[in-house]
Amino acid sequence: MAPSPAPRGARTATLTDVARLAGVSVATASKALNGRNHVSAATRERVAEAAAQLSFSPNSLARGLLAGRTGTVGLLTSDLVGRFSLPILMGAEDAFGAGEMSVFLCDARGDAIRERHHVQALLSRRVDGLIVVGSSTDPRPPLAAAVDVPVVYAYAPSENPEDLSIVPDNVGAGRMAVEHLIACGRTRIAHISGDRGFSAARDRAAGALAALADAGLAPVGEVAYGTWQEGWGRAAAAMLLDREPDFDAVLCGSDQVARGVLDTLRERGRRVPEDVAVMGFDDWRVMTTGARPQLTSVDMNLEELGRTAARALFEAIGAEHGRGVRTVQCRVVVRGSTAPGT
Repeated sequence: MAPSPAPRGARTATLTDVARLAGVSVATASKALNGRNHVSAATRERVAEAAAQLSFSPNSLARGLLAGRTGTVGLLTSDLVGRFSLPILMGAEDAFGAGEMSVFLCDARGDAIRERHHVQALLSRRVDGLIVVGSSTDPRPPLAAAVDVPVVYAYAPSENPEDLSIVPDNVGAGRMAVEHLIACGRTRIAHISGDRGFSAARDRAAGALAALADAGLAPVGEVAYGTWQEGWGRAAAAMLLDREPDFDAVLCGSDQVARGVLDTLRERGRRVPEDVAVMGFDDWRVMTTGARPQLTSVDMNLEELGRTAARALFEAIGAEHGRGVRTVQCRVVVRGSTAPGT
């Protein structure tokens, strides 16, 4: 028998009421009603029974989570025009939109004083939480301890291990890039990276070298660190051809570097991918699809990173705040520079 409708004027049940009746946290009740993982069948059934008893429907979930709150969150970035931060913000806004959240977007432009001003302005609007998006994957200082709402750091992790940070898996990305090249039949692989001072460059190199070692292969020469630009790719490829000409693949630290490598290989008469496979990072479509041949690259999956950060903040608003660093897996986008005919 369906539950009786609530009497006219009676208070509508909230997710908190469902959680209390089921004997679980608000976040667990949310996961159970949304069909999320990490909830046992018994708990899911108990939450469903509590929701039915209270006449709480799943489409009331967002209202229940936001009971007693403003229903607003702040997205704070240091690089609004950047090609890394914008996909993250798009993914986060998509996730928040599904939960009926309103979003205040602020750009600190890399300035600490401007960032503090924006944080105070957002808190004065009584936002329920904040997502802080960095301009690189290097750790950044946490927000002031006076911030009394949940905070999730995206792309750039917080220096405080007690904070919750969502970052791309750069080590795993380096590993999967080399695994792709090996799967294409390449065994003499060189790595031309970007600036050694960036954790992304070091992490990608660590993953690439680990994949080579697991396959019983030695890298061609040492990792060549430089800049993220095309000019470095051209110069590094020339040095590689002069010093270690016997290579059949180059993994590059960015798509710009890879475009430079392609230029030098073409000038030196090396065919891509017949003689040498070339692979980039970041999957910047202006670079990858404009290259000849089109460039295979590692997509950092930034929109999914943004959605993951938004879901984590939503859970934190529901009283289940995580800690530490969580990684989001990247993916290889295969094009003609490693696979002929692609």
